[in-house]
Amino acid sequence: MTNPKTITLNGASHRTGAATIADLVRELELAPEKVAVERNGAIVPRSTLGEAALAEGDTLEIVHFVGGGAPAADTWEVAGRTFTSRLIVGTGKYKSFEQNAAAVEASGAEIVTVAVRRVNVSDPKAPMLTDYIDPKKITYLPNTAGCFTGDEAVRTLRLAREAGGWDLVKLEVLGEARTLYPDMRETLKATEVLAKEGFLPMVYCADDPIAAKQLEDAGAVAIMPLGAPIGSGLGIQNRVTIRLIVEGAKVPVLVDAGVGTASDAAVGMELGCDGILMNTAIAEAKDPIRMARAMKLAVEAGREAYLAGRMARRMYADPSSPLAGLI
Repeated sequence: MTNPKTITLNGASHRTGAATIADLVRELELAPEKVAVERNGAIVPRSTLGEAALAEGDTLEIVHFVGGGAPAADTWEVAGRTFTSRLIVGTGKYKSFEQNAAAVEASGAEIVTVAVRRVNVSDPKAPMLTDYIDPKKITYLPNTAGCFTGDEAVRTLRLAREAGGWDLVKLEVLGEARTLYPDMRETLKATEVLAKEGFLPMVYCADDPIAAKQLEDAGAVAIMPLGAPIGSGLGIQNRVTIRLIVEGAKVPVLVDAGVGTASDAAVGMELGCDGILMNTAIAEAKDPIRMARAMKLAVEAGREAYLAGRMARRMYADPSSPLAGLI
């Protein structure tokens, strides 16, 4: 060993007392005969590693063989756009923009829904969501929350496209204020109009497999059946119909509305849904940031369980340990 020197090792600064490259490799608890080394852009033959002296400022790359490369990411696609996170989060009901931004980061979400509202002309310099959640890093999904006719919804999304250039949008047309259930006749009409105008509508709908198919035929790029009434937190009440929608759809299916806690999100993913959209479940939690992390893990766990394939349900017990040979 010699006096310590600073080198760049595999892209990072590294302090070492090794005199030769072979000494460095052993210092790293690697076997010289199992690695390849490049120094300052030139390959160092393995037979000369013991004589190759290290100098201050040297740049080294040390590599070895690993099995098969990284596993393919479990991504999903909507309208030709690929995402890794299967969790979409809303941007309403938070105490502040700062809390909203922190929850989005904790959730790992790559898409957020945003409402379209009038500018506050009395204070045009007031903070806006885009000051906290960068639309260049997170995909904004303009929605039509609060619209009760198809015409209102189409008008809102035309304004959204003019404001931000967005064509991937979330359509919801509500039937009445008490339940916030969708008006499927108006929703279908609006979907047809938007698709003809070049929009890519992800559509909130009732848990009706026939209506879901009609929306898909009308141009919906994703089907988003409710799990329970918006903001109720009741969890997914309609597993059978959501599963039927998943089985019949050729576009992504995402549960939209009704999730209250992490287990609800996992259930939706276990049904084979491509993703989950939620807002209130995170925003109204006692600790929204922790709940956002929980939802991230729940969506991932539910997806893994779906891919693994659950055991068959049985009417009676089936012992885990064989009964034969009991003492």
